Order: sequence, then structure tokens, then C-alpha cells
Amino acid sequence: MEFAVNTSDREPIYRQLAEQVRAAIARGQLTAGDRLPSVRELSRTLVVNPNTIARTYTDLEREGVLHTRPGLGVFVAAPGSELTRPVRKKRLVERIDGLLTEAVHLAFTRDETRELIEDRMTQFQWKT
Repeated sequence: MEFAVNTSDREPIYRQLAEQVRAAIARGQLTAGDRLPSVRELSRTLVVNPNTIARTYTDLEREGVLHTRPGLGVFVAAPGSELTRPVRKKRLVERIDGLLTEAVHLAFTRDETRELIEDRMTQFQWKT
């Protein structure tokens, strides 16, 4: 898995990386048990402060996306959310509202937005 950061982006680097990890898992590029690069290794590769990488990993571990095995590294956690369904739904609705707000501001129609979303959904692995 190749990670990349855009230093001119308004989004903080730790959030860019966290989103890349989440997206890689959702697309099946990373699966449960896969080892991620060490903090030192990734910070050297991306030329980013190691504290930034550590923060990304810590945040994702707190969310249950990753887990650390002392002395072995950081790994993708097995699927399963510690969050209740209403909390998960609330988080998803907030993200959807942000996406739809952006679509309206970019002058996409409802049908264009729906078509784009359906097209992008094919890129992800869904539980049946």
C-alpha cells in the first residue's frame, strides 16, 4: 500500500493518512491482519514528522481500525465496530450531508450525484 500526502491541502496530514487507510480497507487493498509500515519507516518515506504518523495510528487504533502488537508493529484490525448502530448511523449521515452539500455547491443535479455515487460504490467491498 502506497501512502501519499499533499502538504498544500487544507486537510491535516494525519487526517489525509487516516482517510487513505480507511479507504484502502474499504476497497479491500488492506485486510485484517495486514501489517502497516512502522512510524519511523512511513515518516521517512513521506518526509513527515514521526509524531504525525503516530497520531494517525493512535486515532485509527482508538476507532478500532488498527491494533498494535508490542514489538511486532501496527496491524489492520478485524472488522467489527465497537460503536452502537445509532452512533454509526449518525456519523454516516453527517458525512453524507457534507457530500450532498458539496454536490449542490458544485452544481451537480440529483441524478448526476446519484450516478456518481453508484459508480463509486462499485470500487468498494460490501458485506452482504
